[in-house]
Amino acid sequence: MLAGSNLEKVINSGHFAVTGELGPPKSADLTQLKEHAEAMRDYVDAFNITDNQTAIVRTSSIGVAGVLIQMGLEPVVQMTVRDRNRIALQSDLLGAVALGVKNVLCLSGDHQKFGNEPGAKGVFDIDSMQLLKAFKDMRDEGKFIGGEKLEAPLQVYLGAVANPFADPFEYRVDRLEKKIAAGASFIQTQCIFDIERFKRWMELVRERGLHKKVAILGGVTPIKSLGAAKYMKNNVSGIIIPDELIERLQGAANKKEEGLKIAIETIQQLKEIEGVAGVHIMAIAWEEVVPEIVERAGLYPRPKL
Repeated sequence: MLAGSNLEKVINSGHFAVTGELGPPKSADLTQLKEHAEAMRDYVDAFNITDNQTAIVRTSSIGVAGVLIQMGLEPVVQMTVRDRNRIALQSDLLGAVALGVKNVLCLSGDHQKFGNEPGAKGVFDIDSMQLLKAFKDMRDEGKFIGGEKLEAPLQVYLGAVANPFADPFEYRVDRLEKKIAAGASFIQTQCIFDIERFKRWMELVRERGLHKKVAILGGVTPIKSLGAAKYMKNNVSGIIIPDELIERLQGAANKKEEGLKIAIETIQQLKEIEGVAGVHIMAIAWEEVVPEIVERAGLYPRPKL
């Protein structure tokens, strides 16, 4: 049997997990991505590799994962159902595991009309729930979607995403429960700015005992500028940025430092919420601040298991 993932070990041992995010470039030159990965090496337990994020053509998440594995780092490969049918998805899972990938995050993917190839045909042969179930069956039952048996056992730690900030609010927990039933062992949430709404969502999660069935990692994004905060508030669906946070940034002499403080305070609050197993730090185009955030939030050094 293959050795389990480091992320899985950290979570199962009761440590507060930390994952980071790396967005592959719009080229095959991974120089900068590798620099960011190296800088974050000792500060996160695993690295999410996005899969053509915002439907923009980038180096493949599995290709980048292979490079990280060569560097001795642990990737979480994101896989979306937007671009591939069930044959390609199952094939890519086998290829990823063959490269040494131990964590996979199953997603729908941003609609192709938002990206740089809006004329692309969306595949959506199966949805993200069915993808989770398919990968779980490949791992636990040793069979493909069509029922044929795998020739060798498979080991992979499966995750999914949750957005506590989308409407209708009550349905968010129903959807989480379905993802757990489909095979999710860990959940990474949309970035949290409205901590009170997130706390209400976690109350509903605990009422159903779901926090005992899945590891929930709260999403945290440091805000680099007032303009970035306003843009997310007004243009990014599924994200809620309270007015008081905008006002706080507006009144700050050093916007970047205030953005970091907000991220660190958010992490410290998340650590106190029952059922939150860790954080997923998405420092979009600001990856170099992740080590500082992890240190200042009291999450360094990371456990060596």
